Amino acid sequence: MMRFASRHVLAFLAFCSGAGALVYEIAWFQMLELVIGSSAVSVGLLLAVFMGGACLGSMIFPHAVSARRHPLKTYASIEFGIGVLGVLTLLLMPIIGSVYTAWSGYGLTGILLRGAAAVLCLLPPTMLMGATLPALARAAPEDGAAQPSWVGFFYASNIAGAVLGCLLAGFYLLRVYDAATAICAAAAANAIVGGAALALSWMTPARSDGRASALIPTEKDEPAARKDADVYAVIALSGFCAVAAETIWTRLLGLLLGGSVYTFAVILSVFLAGLGIGSAVGSVLARTVAQPRAALAVAQALAAAAIAWTAYHLAASLPYWPVDPSISSNFWFTLQLDLDRALWALAPPTLVWGASFPLALASVRTSRDPAKPAAGVYAANTLGAIVGALGASLFLVPRIGSQRSEQLLIAMSLTAALMLLTSRAGWAARSLRLAAVLSGGVFLIYIVPPIAKPLMAHGRYAATWADKGEVVYAAEGMHSTVAVTSFPNEVLTYHVAGKIQASNVPRDMRLQRMLGHLTSLISRSPSSVLVIGCGAGVTAGAVAIDPRVQQVTVVEIEPLVPQAAQAFFSAYNFDVLRSPKVRVRIDDGRHYLLTARETFDAITADPLDPWVKGAANLYTEEFFETVKQRLHPGGVVTMYMQLFETNLEAVKSGVAAFFEAFPNGVIWGNTYEGRGHDIVLLGAAEPLRIDISELDERLRSPEYARVAQSLAEIGMNSAVDLLATYAGRRSDLAGWLRDAEVNRDGNLRMQYLAGLALNRDDAADIYAGMLVYRRFPEDLFTGAPDRLNELRAGIAGKDPVPLGINLPGESVK
Repeated sequence: MMRFASRHVLAFLAFCSGAGALVYEIAWFQMLELVIGSSAVSVGLLLAVFMGGACLGSMIFPHAVSARRHPLKTYASIEFGIGVLGVLTLLLMPIIGSVYTAWSGYGLTGILLRGAAAVLCLLPPTMLMGATLPALARAAPEDGAAQPSWVGFFYASNIAGAVLGCLLAGFYLLRVYDAATAICAAAAANAIVGGAALALSWMTPARSDGRASALIPTEKDEPAARKDADVYAVIALSGFCAVAAETIWTRLLGLLLGGSVYTFAVILSVFLAGLGIGSAVGSVLARTVAQPRAALAVAQALAAAAIAWTAYHLAASLPYWPVDPSISSNFWFTLQLDLDRALWALAPPTLVWGASFPLALASVRTSRDPAKPAAGVYAANTLGAIVGALGASLFLVPRIGSQRSEQLLIAMSLTAALMLLTSRAGWAARSLRLAAVLSGGVFLIYIVPPIAKPLMAHGRYAATWADKGEVVYAAEGMHSTVAVTSFPNEVLTYHVAGKIQASNVPRDMRLQRMLGHLTSLISRSPSSVLVIGCGAGVTAGAVAIDPRVQQVTVVEIEPLVPQAAQAFFSAYNFDVLRSPKVRVRIDDGRHYLLTARETFDAITADPLDPWVKGAANLYTEEFFETVKQRLHPGGVVTMYMQLFETNLEAVKSGVAAFFEAFPNGVIWGNTYEGRGHDIVLLGAAEPLRIDISELDERLRSPEYARVAQSLAEIGMNSAVDLLATYAGRRSDLAGWLRDAEVNRDGNLRMQYLAGLALNRDDAADIYAGMLVYRRFPEDLFTGAPDRLNELRAGIAGKDPVPLGINLPGESVK
């Protein structure tokens, strides 16, 4: 019979626990972003609460749980508790979400309530997660001075499990099933781990009373902890730099690789894998090096150099690697390429930060209770990480940019190194070390380059589009990058998050103005209109020039977007952002609609590409139901949906969700050279009846001269030209949608399907397949017989020719 549990068994338990924790984190974040929004503020609050709970749990555990308790029974209780609370979140989140949307609003009150909602959902289970490492520390083999090494090994095992959990959640559980299934799977893992720990406790006798009493902290432990204050400060700085850098580099890698759910799973997995491997190496070093404090100091100096390495490669090297994403439409080929680039960029700093944790454990003085130093180091590291996450996302990047932020992180890492290198050295040695670190720091800070403008503009197509136009504007915002590119043929393209979202080319102008004009012209009385997504402002401008429109509310998540639209696209958007009709609200579109007390006569939305993480939030059945509730009688909603850089399954998923909420919905097509390119979904709570003759009469009236001119500029000279873009409705497309997986809040299926096909352009085939089911809607259009016959001929004459798969370079929206 074992006296103490095998370290390998404990490591395996830590591994399984880490896997479950990451599944929880990803699933909870996906669910809570639907409630409190996906803005930088909301995501920052979620991350702060998640890590803050872990920090509190680790700090409280040594003081709240007696060392006399069997450590494995304690650990089992914690795992069981995490599982129970994890499942309870499935019941609590809908209730908290309902209360939050009823009470919340725009501004500071809304931010405070977002934090309260996150605390209520996440704090209890994350506090228990934070207590797992100190609990394992008490169960570790009693190897005297080597015990911190085993705690570091458990930490490495926990992170290794987190890598598995991240991949399992991103590539399987959430892709194939939904968030509820993922959470239940994580809870099952907690139950298995808890059961295994409990069974192991029956085979492993508790420490004798004398040894257990020796674990109880005494007053002698407190001075020792105070003497190690510099080590705790250093590991806190290490946590700050690691998570702040992760925040910055995730944004940059999202530009370089594409911001799909799979990309973020790869980035997080690589980051965690580096930390885990580094921690395992650090655990070995903690046992073998004679001066762990010196090793920890060297690790911080190496971290500074590694930050410079990653900053250089992400900003000035990787964007120019001769990589064309469209070279293959195979998802797994692209994934391998993304993994290689992420590893190249992130491996050096993550290995060093991972090694810092066990070295810090070995550097602090041992305590009678092994949970105490483990909890202290973990809490300090996590506290630094919280400040780093919030500081980087909400202040550093928006205020000083990625380059200056990375330079600041280098300076902080070197400061941490100096704290240990000079604390116990003589005057001569201290001066020499200070000079060496300062000179090295100046060099490292100097070589950090600014972000390449082509990367901010063209994202993953930076290498193939870098020399085709001049990036006349590029800036980093709180939520994403914004850029404008000018081409020699007088084309202007508008980029958000490394993707063209608008331009002045004919097919884009046609789509953007169609979206706006259909919104205001079809609505019975469009006095008040909500526009979700500012973009270049062309859609909002098309809405605002309608004489019946009195107020336009534009909701945009990124503050830089309206500024750039006004500066570069006012000639194309009718100077809409200076119009007295228009007010701009900076918020996540879904969050604004959920929490606003307003209702509207018409709503139009132009989300990011469906493969972009979070974009599918605006295509769920539940979101469309909310839209319907915010519409006045006779009101309409229009939604943009692209057919390129996606696949048939993703398009069906979004269309099916729309028709679930709007059974009377209609699809309009925007074709390019006779081929399908993108579509507009139009819905209303009541059955639609569109009078062509009345609409034509309106467009010929003097007060609608600007609207008629706007339509003429995109090749639509009459109401027939506009309405001849009719592509189908639910009754037509029942057969086409038979196998559709409806995009819902619980599964966000659309983003997982579209993410598999972001290098494809099947738009022509998707649209042609849709038109096979189209029939002329006798009960939709009314008017003079000659106008109806003209419309019938116009619709029949717009059938595109089915084409094979086309794989261009970067598609213009």
